[in-house]
Amino acid sequence: MFLDIAEITVNAGKGGDGCVSTRREKFVPRGGPDGGNGGRGGSVWFVATPQMTTLQDFRYRRKYQAGNGSAGSGRRKSGADGEDVVVKVPCGTLVYEAGSDQLLGDLVEPGQRLCVAAGGRGGKGNWEFRNARNQTPMRAQPGRPGESRTVRLELKLLADIGLVGEPNAGKSTLLSVLTAARPKIADYPFTTLIPNLGIIDLGEYQSCTLADIPGLITGASEGKGLGHDFLRHIERTRALLLLVDAAGGSCLDTLDNLRGELQAYGNRLAELPYAVVLSKGDLLPDEAVQEILTEVRDWSRTHGALETLVISSATGTGLTPLRRLLLRLYSQSTD
Repeated sequence: MFLDIAEITVNAGKGGDGCVSTRREKFVPRGGPDGGNGGRGGSVWFVATPQMTTLQDFRYRRKYQAGNGSAGSGRRKSGADGEDVVVKVPCGTLVYEAGSDQLLGDLVEPGQRLCVAAGGRGGKGNWEFRNARNQTPMRAQPGRPGESRTVRLELKLLADIGLVGEPNAGKSTLLSVLTAARPKIADYPFTTLIPNLGIIDLGEYQSCTLADIPGLITGASEGKGLGHDFLRHIERTRALLLLVDAAGGSCLDTLDNLRGELQAYGNRLAELPYAVVLSKGDLLPDEAVQEILTEVRDWSRTHGALETLVISSATGTGLTPLRRLLLRLYSQSTD
């Protein structure tokens, strides 16, 4: 199971109570107040780590509690601070306040930290309340409660180039050929139910991450099919590769549908640099491939695509030019 949305409750620790105490030592005629302050309650922190790729851990644990601060004591001794709780999340995790949908933080870089629930402040002991008029105060502050909130975590994968196409366009096969990734491959639609990532060597001492997104159908921007569940994962990509089955019918209609869904979904997807790749070119005669390629190149020039190629993942045809195209896409997106 791939979990990319989770809702959990985080509770920070309560601050320790201040202490009321007076000195009663032999040979100390004017002891006075000496109650110490309470310790700070522990906080709950989220930390981004590249060692996690899903929110699966939060399926089994949905509540996190930090430690309470200890109470102060005599001789001006402050209580111990409560223990913080550090929760590891995958890089690319968005943290929202559940209910209000307020964005609390976006954890992208490894090691990036976010305090989602601050610990309560410790109460002051009676030593802090002494003054000229009241030299022996007999009061102290209680510790403040820590923050408590329910947060929603949303994971958006971090990839450089996203593979976008209709079901059975050959995205998973292409990813398995270009990278060491081993996504599920079969001859029926919606084989890919979760996003898959792979790292491809582009040459010239450069590499980038490819994301295989589950197939888009008409109405995906409205939530049909796998819809919004996985369109969010290409929001962070720098460029797109539109993959179209050359033997699957009208390529122009397919391209219009893909571009239309990206534009309807918004979030700058239609503004990303992209190229068009016709897959399964080995299933058609050369004359038919050239005819389709001419039509698609005309469409690409009209709609601002960087380039159009024909490939075959089965035979390896066109994969070398494709690597050069991916290098261009990656370089253009990082300028």
